[in-house]
Amino acid sequence: MSTAQNYDVFQAIADPTRREVLHLLLDNNLSIAEITSHFDMSRTAIAKHLHVLEKANLVNGTRSGREKIYRLHPEPLTELRDWLSYYERFWNNKLLKLKFVVENE
Repeated sequence: MSTAQNYDVFQAIADPTRREVLHLLLDNNLSIAEITSHFDMSRTAIAKHLHVLEKANLVNGTRSGREKIYRLHPEPLTELRDWLSYYERFWNNKLLKLKFVVENE
């Protein structure tokens, strides 16, 4: 029986540090050293966050010599977008009501 835990997208993005790591990887593939330089925490702590992101399939790490280079794998975020889209109707409804109130005062 495996003790390796898998994480879903919602668990992975629940932590603000992991959200920031995803943001850093938006435009650039980065090594763990480059990622760690953006945070006030240890390389080990960042490695744990990257592990969660990898288990959720949000990042891929590839060996390049002695370094591991991470890149964003954004496709699983569509699950989040789809879930949030259901609730947009509530936000849109409130915005329409606000617009009506403002325009009719």
